[in-house]
Amino acid sequence: MTRILVVDDEIQIRRALTVNLSARGYDVDTAASGEEALTQAAARHPDLVLLDLGLPGIDGIQVVEGLRGWTKVPIIVLSVRDSEADKVAALDAGADDYVTKPFGM
Repeated sequence: MTRILVVDDEIQIRRALTVNLSARGYDVDTAASGEEALTQAAARHPDLVLLDLGLPGIDGIQVVEGLRGWTKVPIIVLSVRDSEADKVAALDAGADDYVTKPFGM
C-alpha cells in the first residue's frame, strides 16, 4: 500500500485529506508540525509527502530541506501562500510541486 504523510497545522485539512486519501486506498500518516513531520518521515518512510509551508516550529521550507538531506521522496506543497517567491523558494528547496489552497480532491 502507498503511504502518504500529510503535514498541516490545521486539523480540518489533515482530517479531510486523511478521509479522502484513505477512501482511495492510501495508508495515511499525519503530522501537525515541522519537527513531527521529520520524525514521522524517518520512522515511517512515506511514498509521498503533502506539506503545508506555514507550520509551528520549523517551517515547511526547512522540512523540505531536512527531507532532501536523506530522501528523494516526492514532496507536494499545499499552501495558501500564492506568491511567485514562495513557490520558487519551495521548489528551489527541493519540493516537486506546489498547489495553492483551496484545492479540489
